[in-house]
Amino acid sequence: MNWITSRIKGDVVIWAIVIILSIFSLLAVYSSTGSLAYKKQAGNTEYYLIKQLMMILGGLFLMYLAHRVNYIYYSRVGQLLLIITIPLLLITYATGSSINEARRWLTLPGTSITIQTSDIAKLALMMFLARMLSKHQKTINDFKKAFLPMAGATFIICALIAPSNLSTAMLLFASSFLLMFIGRVPVKYLGLMLLTVIVGFAMLILLAKTLHLPVRVSTWQSRIENYMSDTKDADASYQEKQAKIAIATGGLLGKMPGNSTQKNFLPNPFSDFIYAIIIEEYGLIGGIFIMILYLVLLYRSIIIVVQSPKAFGALLSVGLTFSLVFQAFLNMGVATGRFPVTGLTLPLISMGGTSILFTSFSLGIILSVSRNIEENKEAEKILAQS
Repeated sequence: MNWITSRIKGDVVIWAIVIILSIFSLLAVYSSTGSLAYKKQAGNTEYYLIKQLMMILGGLFLMYLAHRVNYIYYSRVGQLLLIITIPLLLITYATGSSINEARRWLTLPGTSITIQTSDIAKLALMMFLARMLSKHQKTINDFKKAFLPMAGATFIICALIAPSNLSTAMLLFASSFLLMFIGRVPVKYLGLMLLTVIVGFAMLILLAKTLHLPVRVSTWQSRIENYMSDTKDADASYQEKQAKIAIATGGLLGKMPGNSTQKNFLPNPFSDFIYAIIIEEYGLIGGIFIMILYLVLLYRSIIIVVQSPKAFGALLSVGLTFSLVFQAFLNMGVATGRFPVTGLTLPLISMGGTSILFTSFSLGIILSVSRNIEENKEAEKILAQS
């Protein structure tokens, strides 16, 4: 035990939250993949459980490695990662694996392993923006040197993601926008940035319809219209009804683990709608508990931001945390019918591959900042006692 505690540093609460969410993930994925196992794995219900366990263990190991590295090094990593990300996104859009008419995944040559390149892009952009904001705090009003590189990187990354994954692009833009606001970018510049995005998005839709570009405009339109309309199409209505049935029948205490019935009817119960399955099995109390865990994660990260002696560490932590927590609450909002269907998974809980690894890596970076704060406090104590 002492060997473990001597090597695992950083915020203990964040470590605990990750472990608890991982346990929920294993239970929920095992429960919700029964039908999928019978369809694709000849009834081997343990297949997806073992796969999820391997990904979680891999994520925890990656999280451990990331938290052992001094977070200052991630400043340079962000630059390199951003340069690599842009061609990766272009390749994914052109030749990536298509699922449900969306090219979001890139298959590694010579393997069957797929990565969702938008996960790399989110990490790269948050690192890059944190670096630029910390570097230009004294010249943050400089439009050309400070604002344009940040806005340009945000536009390029979000524009490359949007055609096949609009929800992720919007989430990333919102996180970047908020990070720049916290980083003291002038409001007039942010207003110009928002106006540019609105105009650019309108032009994209117009060009897509006029030139018949391979952009999922009809999907975006149908989801928004369906959400706003009282008369919903059959597929969307079916998803919404099954999710509501799962939540309603869960009651206060739920049906207990493994006893969900809506997992057999709800599309993607192991990813997009896993929160509905959790409420059905663990009740309203379980659903609120999951929500509280994400809020505590946000709170602990804000403490790290406040205590961080350097701007880069503070901005890096807040950017990564906001993007993760925003995604969690959007997923929960979709499952409960508060938002249109987005396709965003529930971080650390939904069944996934590289998404779990990149989320774990992001948390490892946050813990690296926390570890640095702890080491500085210990050094100050030693100096005070000597």
